[in-house]
Amino acid sequence: MDMSPIRLEDYHTTRSLGYLLRRAHKLSLMLAETMFVGLELSFIQWVALMQLRDGLADTSGGLARCLDHDTGAMTRMLDQLETRGFIARRRSRSDRRVIHLDLTAEGTAAANRMVPRVVALWNDLLVDFTPEEAKALGGLLQRLVARLDKKMLAEIAA
Repeated sequence: MDMSPIRLEDYHTTRSLGYLLRRAHKLSLMLAETMFVGLELSFIQWVALMQLRDGLADTSGGLARCLDHDTGAMTRMLDQLETRGFIARRRSRSDRRVIHLDLTAEGTAAANRMVPRVVALWNDLLVDFTPEEAKALGGLLQRLVARLDKKMLAEIAA
C-alpha cells in the first residue's frame, strides 16, 4: 500500500503545495506591504529589523540570504536604517572583512511598534481557522521548513 502523502493521480496545480505556498506568500506579502505604506518603516525594513531582533542574521549578507534580497539593495537599505539610528555596524574582531549588524534600542522599539499591525493582519487572515488549526498550521510549516533546510544542506554538502 502506497503511504506517500501526495499521490500522482491526485496531483493538480491548484492543490500543489508549491503553488499554494508561493501564492500564500505572494498575497500575504502584498497585503503586508500595503499596511506599511506611509509609516516609519517599509515592510522589508521591518522584516530586516525583526531578523536582527530574533537572531536569524547579523550581517548584510546573512540578511540578504534570509530575505532573498539583492546584496546591493540590502546595503542601501541598511545605510538608511543606520542613518536613522535603527542599526549599528560593528567590524568583526575575528575577521576584519565581516561587518556585524546590531539592532539599537531605537531599532528594537521601531520594530516592536509594528508587531501588533502584523499580528492583526494574520489574525484577520486566519479568522476562519480555530486557534488550534492556526497553531497546527504553524507547526506543520515549521516542520516543512526544517525538512527543506536539512535537504538543502545535504545538497550543498554533496
